[in-house]
Amino acid sequence: MAYKNIIVTKADGIGKLVINKPPVNVMDIETLEEMCTCLSAAKTDPDVRVQIIAGSGTKAFSAGVEIRDHLGDRAPIMVEVFDRLFKIMLDLDKPIIGVVNGIALGGGCEVALACDMVVASEKAQFGQPEIKLSVIPPVAAVFSPRLFGIKKGMEFVLSGDSIDAREAERLGLVNKVVPEADLEKVSMEFAQRFTAKSGIALLYGRRAVYRTLNLNLHEALGVANDLGALSFMTDDAKEGLTAFLEKRKPTWKHK
Repeated sequence: MAYKNIIVTKADGIGKLVINKPPVNVMDIETLEEMCTCLSAAKTDPDVRVQIIAGSGTKAFSAGVEIRDHLGDRAPIMVEVFDRLFKIMLDLDKPIIGVVNGIALGGGCEVALACDMVVASEKAQFGQPEIKLSVIPPVAAVFSPRLFGIKKGMEFVLSGDSIDAREAERLGLVNKVVPEADLEKVSMEFAQRFTAKSGIALLYGRRAVYRTLNLNLHEALGVANDLGALSFMTDDAKEGLTAFLEKRKPTWKHK
């Protein structure tokens, strides 16, 4: 499919979606729709085992959602597609890695928050300035307390202040901070750590994390153990365990 506002590539098991709306990759309704289409396709694409989301250029991952799309008749359309994007991300069943260079603000920050993991350059900045315009960032209100704890999450949502890459790493939003010149290389190496794994194991592992987040410990252990039991029954589990005993490299059926 031809896209207007995103660049989509895939190679060696890694799918890459690049928001391409210079100068700061603001996401309008059309861009959000394209992102939904790309990620929906990635879920069932056997050639995509890990999904990267990045922004073009060096100024921004994304400065957020187009302000004009928050007003008038466009507002409910924007809200629907924005909500749909994050539900698609949550249900993707494959690791999603955000690669952040420059600013990630508003909806752009929320996309980073919703990624499973994030690699950022030292110049990255994260923030939810919506409160300054008398609106709230709904996705950040969900994700930031879970990542940062309720007090820091509350501060992040209600202050509108930005944090730098090192603070984002300390709070748990970012997995790895690297010099800007190394971002492309390191982010690809980071993603390649997961392409060597069984796809079905990644699916069950990711589900186990997300499906137990809001459960009490007894319920969470039950759900995780059920998913673990399902993973043991797969062909790849049998192959992985057998390969370990035979001291050889496994050959995955679910790549």
